[in-house]
Amino acid sequence: MATLDAVTDADFEEKVLKADGPVLVDFWADWCGPCRQLAPILEEIAAEKGDALTIVKMDADANPVTPAQYRVVGLPTINLYNKGELVQSITGVRPKSALLKELDKHL
Repeated sequence: MATLDAVTDADFEEKVLKADGPVLVDFWADWCGPCRQLAPILEEIAAEKGDALTIVKMDADANPVTPAQYRVVGLPTINLYNKGELVQSITGVRPKSALLKELDKHL
């Protein structure tokens, strides 16, 4: 499985908004059980779709500014950004097949 890079409030613009291709941001927290369920699913997707999609993780507790800017109110939330724009937001855990179906519309 792929290991997902971390992104912070300080480098969000550079790593996500200015990225060449689509970037999926997993907003998570240590205390969030569903976040732990979602993590291996995202690692599998990163391994399979790594050529078309970058997936990064943001600890919402350690980095409160970016989640607030994008109105992340529940965890886990995954946001898909392309060319600096938010194009898809999904809150909660979904099966891998359901996530791929949502993401493939944008890849």
